[in-house]
Amino acid sequence: MPAEAFAIDPADNVATALGDIEPGAVSVLGVSPAAPMESIDSIRAGHKLALCDIGVGQRVIKYGVAIGLATRPIPRGGWVHLHNLASQYDEASSALDLDTGAPPAEDHYV
Repeated sequence: MPAEAFAIDPADNVATALGDIEPGAVSVLGVSPAAPMESIDSIRAGHKLALCDIGVGQRVIKYGVAIGLATRPIPRGGWVHLHNLASQYDEASSALDLDTGAPPAEDHYV
């Protein structure tokens, strides 16, 4: 059975992983792309999967809302996260730890 991701709006260019995804077949629930979907990366549950190629500076759209801009090319089936996405709402999010989401050590207050 393929891994699953969910896209909620026809404008979305990313889907949210419903469980951990390994490279290979992915079933996109909700609003699905026309073609079968393949993940090219390992993607943790809750993270985003690109439903199409997203170029540098293009909007990343989730729930029908632009949540940020691609900072590097993101291929269809790729992992979309802090390493290739800059938030439109929070400049600090670009510096968060890729795995934990925590701010860099120097930002912690003693």
